[in-house]
Amino acid sequence: MRPKIAEIEIVKAAESGFDELFELVVGKTLEAIGGELTGASMQQLTGEQITLVGYHLFREEVLDGGFVQLIHNGLGPFVFLNPFAKAMRLWGEDVEAEAGTRVLHDFSNLIYKGRKLFERYGEELTAEMTNEEFMASFERFPEFDDLDDAFVEHEEDITAMVAVYVDKHMEDFVEIA
Repeated sequence: MRPKIAEIEIVKAAESGFDELFELVVGKTLEAIGGELTGASMQQLTGEQITLVGYHLFREEVLDGGFVQLIHNGLGPFVFLNPFAKAMRLWGEDVEAEAGTRVLHDFSNLIYKGRKLFERYGEELTAEMTNEEFMASFERFPEFDDLDDAFVEHEEDITAMVAVYVDKHMEDFVEIA
């Protein structure tokens, strides 16, 4: 299932910047599946679309509360136990040679580092806890701080490279009307 987007909307978003293009395609994809990535809604999407929505969710969680929040809110298995990191590396191989960068390759490595911490602390972080206990988990798990900092520092470049990939493969994500 590919959501329809008018060509003029795509052109306008692309002219406004990669963030706008990224948000347009993600927004239309989420709208088409009822706003939520679930087991049922994932069956309506292609692997490319799932990866895009997955990056959107990853980005939202980590920018809001870091890897600790991402794991606590249940996205750890999706991000760390599925081929999300591999997909990011492959997307990077597709678009980064032209750009002379390794942003998505480095992002993939960051996810693999996060996986090691998820495997070590995931059970504790996904346990039921009060808001106070959750807030204290940021102090209890300082190992995630470097990952948080690295993502925040490079988020704009990562999102730009994701948007470049989407732009290059637009037909895999949406139907242009």
